[in-house]
Amino acid sequence: MKNILNILIIAVFLVGCANTGKKLPIIGHPIITGNDTIYSTIKPFTFLSQDSTVVTGKSFDNKIYVADFIFLSCTSICPSMTSEMKKVYEAFETNPHIFFLSHTIDPENDTIPRLKAFAEALKVDGHKWFFVTGEKDSIYSMAEKSYFATAYPDKSSPGNYIHSGGLLLVDTHKHIRGVYDGTNPKETESLIADLRTLLNEQFSK
Repeated sequence: MKNILNILIIAVFLVGCANTGKKLPIIGHPIITGNDTIYSTIKPFTFLSQDSTVVTGKSFDNKIYVADFIFLSCTSICPSMTSEMKKVYEAFETNPHIFFLSHTIDPENDTIPRLKAFAEALKVDGHKWFFVTGEKDSIYSMAEKSYFATAYPDKSSPGNYIHSGGLLLVDTHKHIRGVYDGTNPKETESLIADLRTLLNEQFSK
């Protein structure tokens, strides 16, 4: 009996060791060049935050961040997405390596003062969770070409927009490492777990 118990303890220890080496996949359209694999990265961008500060790709250098695409007058999936994003924010609120980026897909109506009021109502740190606006075409292009997400006007849809409901996990190299249904609390749990995995991969050395 003692030998069996020892074997079980060793097995659990080995599983624990194996999990520490887990790595998340890189999502996108890789290009194979000889023996090298080049993965898609988030393209350079320049937007304005709810505090009227310039937010660029460099703002997230050596940072992990979670991104999404929403609009403030949305009454369908956006409230759930923001609620689930806030759960993730609260789980890592004090972690200096993790940030959050929400793009409005309705920049004509979601002005900087409205974004500011929205962020303040959520009671989040504007230096950690950015609600950004910019040229409509630039935002839609970022959604499609960098995040492989959907965002475009459609007058036949609720709120006059169609957009993806994903929360997108981006690593320190600007690679997408996960996409999670922003309306599903179980997916939020997976995102939180994957963030811990990614932190271990990129900051434990």
